[in-house]
Amino acid sequence: MTDTLTMTRPDDWHLHLRDGDMLRAVAPETARDFGRAIIMPNLVPPVVTGAQAGAYRDRILASLPQDTKFQPLMTLYLTETTNPADVVAAHRDGLVSAVKLYPAGATTNSDSGVRDTANVMPVLEAMADAGVPLCIHGEVTDAPVDIFDREAVFIKTVLDPLRQRIPELRVISEHITTQEGVDYVMSAPENLAATITTHHLIINRNHILVGGIKPHYYCLPVAKREHHRLALRQAATSGDPRFFLGTDSAPHTDQNKLSSCGCAGVFSATNTMSCLAHVFEEENALDKLESFAALNGPAYYGLEPNPDRITLQKQPKPVSFPAQIPTHDGPVTVFDPGFDLYWSVVSNR
Repeated sequence: MTDTLTMTRPDDWHLHLRDGDMLRAVAPETARDFGRAIIMPNLVPPVVTGAQAGAYRDRILASLPQDTKFQPLMTLYLTETTNPADVVAAHRDGLVSAVKLYPAGATTNSDSGVRDTANVMPVLEAMADAGVPLCIHGEVTDAPVDIFDREAVFIKTVLDPLRQRIPELRVISEHITTQEGVDYVMSAPENLAATITTHHLIINRNHILVGGIKPHYYCLPVAKREHHRLALRQAATSGDPRFFLGTDSAPHTDQNKLSSCGCAGVFSATNTMSCLAHVFEEENALDKLESFAALNGPAYYGLEPNPDRITLQKQPKPVSFPAQIPTHDGPVTVFDPGFDLYWSVVSNR
């Protein structure tokens, strides 16, 4: 087994940075290790036009050190009033890399999302014609559907019918959490891909509920049974180009996490690469980490891998990370994998 790993600088294909003071506090955590990230548009109000995406990108860049090489890749928030021509133009002009579909009410700041995909078919058809990727939060929001079944039901009742209707649409099924999600991607043509988060490779639903409720492990989609976590591990470490890293790192202050109606989200930007090295080493797949974190995503989005490289080294003693990131409105707790981490990023070049 090696204790040093040098690889292409990774990218994060699903990231929340928020805005304002929160943005300024958390953006450097991602920029330290990652070359690019697909930025989620669920601000208040959401990012729905190319001009808004450009302005948000400028705010992100202004929040970073001047010598940063980090590149935010912007997305548009799909609504039932989105103009197809605006989406195509924003993508053509390089303002956005993808469009995000949130089922209305599925997660944080998703109330402006899509209630019926039939109402956005003209946009999706135009996107398919223009080669614009669609990022999907794949959960139904029907009240009778159990929260642990919402991804599987979404695949059957929404995603598969959508792909049958527009088979040429490029779709990223984001933050998959189930065996069904893995199986569906593996059974589909290569224009369907999926992101997998750091924390879903590590926690299952027991981590949230056993021995007391653990709010900092609560996320949406919620972590599932152990056999689903193992399926995600197998997919991530397989080298299959349809699976790549999207951390879904989502900062919330402790005040908002530790409340009677706590926010969903895990903040993992600070220690993701150390966590991933640990997971891939456990699976005897360190040689596949570069594909998952640095090569598969760019290939799907039609981009070149980052020219820079990073080096991770396994330390003799546990590596320490800050437990919290301070912000103007209070601390944001960093994801705790529940075990010691020995891998650390020792070089970015």
